[in-house]
Amino acid sequence: MSAYYPQNSGMFSKRAVVFVAILVFHAFIIWAFATGLATSGARIINTILQTNIIQTQKEQELPPPPPHVDLKVPPPVSVVAPDVQINIPVAPPPIHVVAAVRRVTPAPIHIPPAPVLPPRATYAPDINDYYPDASRRNNEEGRALVHLCIDTRGRVASAEVGATSGHPMLDDAAVRLAKAYRFKPATQRGKPVQFCTNMPIKFVLTGG
Repeated sequence: MSAYYPQNSGMFSKRAVVFVAILVFHAFIIWAFATGLATSGARIINTILQTNIIQTQKEQELPPPPPHVDLKVPPPVSVVAPDVQINIPVAPPPIHVVAAVRRVTPAPIHIPPAPVLPPRATYAPDINDYYPDASRRNNEEGRALVHLCIDTRGRVASAEVGATSGHPMLDDAAVRLAKAYRFKPATQRGKPVQFCTNMPIKFVLTGG
């Protein structure tokens, strides 16, 4: 029993404190109304309420906040340039034109040879001495053309029948007759030179 009473006395003291506080509060309210403090308090409370109402209205009239913007910096974008091949025409190398120099060989200067002075007979044998007797008896006549060459001494180096007389004996006689001739040799620029020519020899029978 000794343990039970102390617990009831504690609870009674707490209730007594609460009850006294309530009485004090009601007494304060009565005093406030009596002295006009309640009116001032009501005004203050009214002002506080109006302020709260105005702030509530302002909060309701405020526009909604803007959407959230992510201010994070995006990662850098790496742009890979395409491999562009530009074909630039290359100017062809300069063409060196080498003019062909044509060597013109000068035409040889043609100097006409100096004129040749023909030979001149210094001795002419008698044709009757070379007329064959058999040809006389046979009444053979004719004209033979003898081709002869005269050397630098004026002698006949060679003689041959160029055109026949029609009689072999007269042709042979004409060659022997031509070889018996003597000449002054032909000259060119004052010097003796060999000279070839044709000599006609005609055999004709006479009445004596």
